[in-house]
Amino acid sequence: MRISDILNKKKTFSFEVFPPKPQASSINDIFTTIDELNQYKPDFISVTFKSTGDYAQNTIDLASYIQQHTSAEPLVHMTCGALDESDVDKLVLMLKKEHLDNVLALRGDKPADFNGDYLKSFKHASELMDYLQSKYDFCLAGACYPEGHIESESLYDDLVKLKMKQDAGASFLITQLFYDNNYYYRLVRVARNMGITIPIIPGIMPLTSATMFNKIMNMAGASIPFEMRILFDRFKDDKKAMYEIGVAYSVNQILELLANDADGIHIYTMNSAKVARDIYSRIQNVIERELR
Repeated sequence: MRISDILNKKKTFSFEVFPPKPQASSINDIFTTIDELNQYKPDFISVTFKSTGDYAQNTIDLASYIQQHTSAEPLVHMTCGALDESDVDKLVLMLKKEHLDNVLALRGDKPADFNGDYLKSFKHASELMDYLQSKYDFCLAGACYPEGHIESESLYDDLVKLKMKQDAGASFLITQLFYDNNYYYRLVRVARNMGITIPIIPGIMPLTSATMFNKIMNMAGASIPFEMRILFDRFKDDKKAMYEIGVAYSVNQILELLANDADGIHIYTMNSAKVARDIYSRIQNVIERELR
């Protein structure tokens, strides 16, 4: 089933997983995580993709496993940085072979260790969407940034590009991580005023350790609310306390988003079934009421 068909009927609850790095862990470990995530009845599970290196097959394998062994729909990331049209055609053949119809089209940022021409045929995700729409038949999704993309001159400039994604065929959007819900509300309000009508699903990434906190801040540049920073500064050396704080903060974020009629909830699990379980156990009744 296409995720757009689900969104035509209801709001969605979903997770994200990523393929294991080579020699870091077995793909069977991620299969086990997916099995547990399926217990929480997600509408879809997205699988990340890296355009550099030999990661595509693992992404396809995970998406195929989701399709065959869970009740969720797989959403396959396709990052067009470093890809040309022939590369995309090869990926499409892999997707079609496994009957995978849902694609999250992304440009992606240039990896720090990448040498060479990173952006080839596609300079923007909307260009990848245009190409896929012109040749193939997919349910397309796009990414958006509640605080604006770091490369955009302004939020307005970023939303102009976001409107291009809708015009290129995106049927829904998933946000980058954020920790102040007001940025999400502003994004939705301004996007609607600009004619962006498709669902905008908030993406939530729990910060459960000091190491993760520093890594995410350096990578994504999301603003940290004062009340969250106070907690992290006080308990950063206590792993158990940091875990509880990260889970509790995400739970509060989700509850407030649902109370304010968000278009769904997408949780970046970082491949942790425990994080998903501990969050879901605290919001199960609300999820059942608002998203089922």
